[in-house]
Amino acid sequence: MNPTQPSLVFIHGFLDGARAWDDVVRHLGERATGALTVDLPGMGARSDEPGPYSLERYATDVTTQVRTLARPVVLVGQSMGAQIAELVAERLGEQVRGLVLLTPVPLGGAGLPDEAMGDFHALGGNPAAQREMRRNFSVSLDDARLEFLGQLGDRIAAATVGTLADTWNKGHPSGAEPARFRGPVQIAYSENDAFVTAEVIASAVTPRFEAPGVASIERAGHWPHVEQPAEVARIVEAFLVKVESAANASDASNAAGAPVKPQGWTRAFEAKSQDSFADAFAPDVVLEASVLVKPVSGVDQVKAVMTTASKIYEALAFTHEARNGLRDYLEWEVQAFGGERMRGVTVLTKNAAGKIEHIAIHHRPLSGALKFSAEMSRRLQGQVDASHFYRGA
Repeated sequence: MNPTQPSLVFIHGFLDGARAWDDVVRHLGERATGALTVDLPGMGARSDEPGPYSLERYATDVTTQVRTLARPVVLVGQSMGAQIAELVAERLGEQVRGLVLLTPVPLGGAGLPDEAMGDFHALGGNPAAQREMRRNFSVSLDDARLEFLGQLGDRIAAATVGTLADTWNKGHPSGAEPARFRGPVQIAYSENDAFVTAEVIASAVTPRFEAPGVASIERAGHWPHVEQPAEVARIVEAFLVKVESAANASDASNAAGAPVKPQGWTRAFEAKSQDSFADAFAPDVVLEASVLVKPVSGVDQVKAVMTTASKIYEALAFTHEARNGLRDYLEWEVQAFGGERMRGVTVLTKNAAGKIEHIAIHHRPLSGALKFSAEMSRRLQGQVDASHFYRGA
């Protein structure tokens, strides 16, 4: 393995252990060479280690293990493990090249009331209740995989379970602030997770990071790494490629004595300003989109439309990208209108000077596109002719 390539570090969640990652590691194959799968004190193979248990203790424990690797890493944490991964990233600085947060409990805690937490406390020493909990928060756990996870939980001392539950529920004070880790972040949630829902992700996880990637996993609940390991492995591998590409670009840029800058399009969405969009566009830029009845032309009109669109989005993540000559292809996921999710693809065509001369944006589903078009019309009244937008039924 190339010593400059990051190793993967997997951090499990509540009532689990290192072996919960077995299928993901298997699907990653050579990509997981040298990976570290962590058992946390009080769980997994370390279930006999006494307390006290806290996010601080876990972060210290994992930090110590990762430092011994003496190489760059990408941290992958699930549920409570995502809280720990973020704290470890804060401590290790540049050794951490990226974070993958899978069905993440917000670092600030889940904040569940005492009556709800009573159900989690009651799981201690109750194998049947633990299996029922897992079944209720999953979608694709067959009996064998349910029993596999159940046996991990069976090893944990009854008195420890309530303490662990309180640990992720109360969270860490750092969760009340913007994330201190500034590197690449990939967030992945399950569409059918009734615990860490899309709304939780949009309100308490993504806003804390700078332009995180966000991916959704179909046909899975709270344990997608066990329910859909191949899809989780695909997300992790795609993120590794992105991290390694960024590192290579940075190395090349540093060798040339110039810093790496964000692409104009994504930088403009981060800034949400007309000047930022104007910097990326050619004077005769043309915008076509599924939310437009007809194209919008000219830098002033297009930048007005794009600036307004960027302000409607409550959360935006560019999930995949590719380039072919002068064309860039960007896949993205957004949330708007109080958490409604949309996906789409943007095709950017540049001129020889590197300015964007043609934009094609494809939203889905149709219901979201129509609502978006109508809202654009309302906000751009007096700036862009209403004939460009859907007027409603």
